[in-house]
Amino acid sequence: MKKTALLLFPLLLLFSVVAHAQYSIARQWNEKVLEAISGDFARPTVHARNLFHTSVAMYDAWAVYSGTADTYLLGKKVHGFNSSLAAVPQVSNVKAAQETAISYAVFRLLKHRFKKSPRADLLFEDIDNFMISLGYDPNYTSTNYACGPAAMGNYIAQNLIEYGLQDGSNEAGGYLNEYYEPVNPALTVALPGNPNVLDLNRWQPLQIEQIIDQSGNPIAGSTQFFLSPEWGNVQPFSLKPSDAKVYNRDGHDYIVYYDPGAPAQLDTATQSPTSDEYKWNHELVAVWSSHLDPTDGVLWDISPASIGNIQNYPTDFAGYQGFYDLENGGDSSPGHPLNPKTGLPYAPQIVPRGDYARVLAEFWADGPTSATPPGHWFEIWNYVNDQPLQRKWRGEGPVLDLLEWDVKSYLALGGAMHDCAITAWGIKGWYDSSRPITALRGMAELGQSTDPNLPNYHPGGLPLIPGFIEMITAGDSLAGQSGQYIGEVKMRAWLGPNYISNPVYDDAGVGWIRAKFWWSYQRPTFVSPPFGGFISGHSTYSRAGAEVLTAVTGDPYFPGGMGTFSCPRNEFLVFEDGPSESLTLQWATYRDASDQCSLSRIWGGIHPPMDDIPGRLIGMKIGPEAVAFAEQFFTKTDTTSSFVGGLNFYPNPANCLVQVEYVWDGKLPVNIYAMDGRLVKSTSLIFNNNRALLDIMDLTPGMYVVAGIGGREGQRVFEEKVVRY
Repeated sequence: MKKTALLLFPLLLLFSVVAHAQYSIARQWNEKVLEAISGDFARPTVHARNLFHTSVAMYDAWAVYSGTADTYLLGKKVHGFNSSLAAVPQVSNVKAAQETAISYAVFRLLKHRFKKSPRADLLFEDIDNFMISLGYDPNYTSTNYACGPAAMGNYIAQNLIEYGLQDGSNEAGGYLNEYYEPVNPALTVALPGNPNVLDLNRWQPLQIEQIIDQSGNPIAGSTQFFLSPEWGNVQPFSLKPSDAKVYNRDGHDYIVYYDPGAPAQLDTATQSPTSDEYKWNHELVAVWSSHLDPTDGVLWDISPASIGNIQNYPTDFAGYQGFYDLENGGDSSPGHPLNPKTGLPYAPQIVPRGDYARVLAEFWADGPTSATPPGHWFEIWNYVNDQPLQRKWRGEGPVLDLLEWDVKSYLALGGAMHDCAITAWGIKGWYDSSRPITALRGMAELGQSTDPNLPNYHPGGLPLIPGFIEMITAGDSLAGQSGQYIGEVKMRAWLGPNYISNPVYDDAGVGWIRAKFWWSYQRPTFVSPPFGGFISGHSTYSRAGAEVLTAVTGDPYFPGGMGTFSCPRNEFLVFEDGPSESLTLQWATYRDASDQCSLSRIWGGIHPPMDDIPGRLIGMKIGPEAVAFAEQFFTKTDTTSSFVGGLNFYPNPANCLVQVEYVWDGKLPVNIYAMDGRLVKSTSLIFNNNRALLDIMDLTPGMYVVAGIGGREGQRVFEEKVVRY
């Protein structure tokens, strides 16, 4: 039997090998979140935020009863949102209190966030039953946390719900766009060419007879809408204002973190270096489409012995040309000489390149029953935790218990995925760049740009590449009955969904097609994502995820030196039949997995290299910064021993927020002075339980004196030096 029911379940179930009884309550609830995402609409930005907020819920529910850790949102002021917290009643069983609070917090948040999900009824029945199985009353809704951990969990969820309604996501408006409008009319993918496009550098919606998103949900209407072009406006986790630029188009702001600059632009009037770069990038996608044929006789070793271990990434066009193999596919990775965990060489795994490329395109595409790219990295992290693994933070110090390990790592990973969504989609919204299907069909519509002496010449057309992109000539099978297509450009590529009657048994194969009919290797109900190409969200999420896993474990390698995923013959692929042979995806390091994900988007026809590399480089920044930012909450200073005169500031030095501990309740005005005595800022601290947060993000780096002002005479009740770095 082909295409077994195995494919109907999320990847997280394929990764899981340990009984749930051995999981922490955080792990069990994280899997409920992933199941909720896999049944919802495919919205990677929204679900990165859901993963982050549920991770915060679990972490704060653990931290508030830990006695050793600080909370992230609970009892704090975060991005202008004030969460009040009075004294927390003592509990006799800390672990039981943490598990109860975690359960109610995530349960309530899921009920709120997924109430409009297409499978909400199934989800709610499942999590109701899960609560009952844990011995909890799903109908208990009190938020009076003085009554106990269940109410504390409800209160944490309430805080996150209220915070989410003012975080810039437009959750109250269904996450709909508030001002973005596409400049191009829709491309009707069932028809050849791209005759109506106005600007081949800008994103173009697709008109598809029946749109089904990557989670398998039918979408009303036949024309795509850009998902989250204004997501740069959402409040982040570890991203800093100094990382951002604010651009304005048509009177509206677009916030761009880690601005990579504009991608290469096509000039359709003249031949130019930036046009050459644009054409090369998109033509590479077309050439790699010809690799999706397992019968072409090309065999590759896909083991870590031959793939992975990239140490450097290109930063300019010349570097791109040396990094990617345009004709043969793949990159310049040297592989790993030995498995460092065993001391032995990695065993070769020789498979058809066409099988490998197709499997990559589908595995990393995060299609039906997957939890979108940010959720995919939670699935990978859960898989890692099912292997023999020492739970030492950054590979050092004491072994953490399961719950502490999970809530801390989920906070760091969730924060990183959230920041990736804000960064990548902020860039997508501002630069608004086209996808390969727009670019390739649009250039094919113009003609060829190689030789002015050949027919159909246009400076904005496709360059010819012998064996891959050529002219249709007389006698060609593509010339048409009356020769009407002579002079058009043709491509050797994946033939597309019109050659597949039943994807369970058929495959399209590779052959020569009119370039105006080029298809990405995707379902005909999807074709290309409903948002701009530059930069690749997959590359950004994946590299940040790999960096988080590397930092948290203190080891770049998967446990045992290799992570694996099996793809059985004629069962794994769903776009078409395949693979023709069973194969196993193998990764030595988390970064190798990330790099493989990036290449998958090229073989899938979704991204050119110029979308890919900036995403990887930005992910390399976001991942480590998210881990470091999360760590500041893991230790709470012992105020009974560290106060000097009843006063404590930490962290100090700091780059954004300083926690102030002082015997005070309510509002306390403060003045901040430069070291030369100039008053640079006046504000107020709001003390709850003798704690307040001082925002110093708007100060330039340097040393300052913070003075608390109290009493009728406005005298200074304290002074403390703070360093902003």
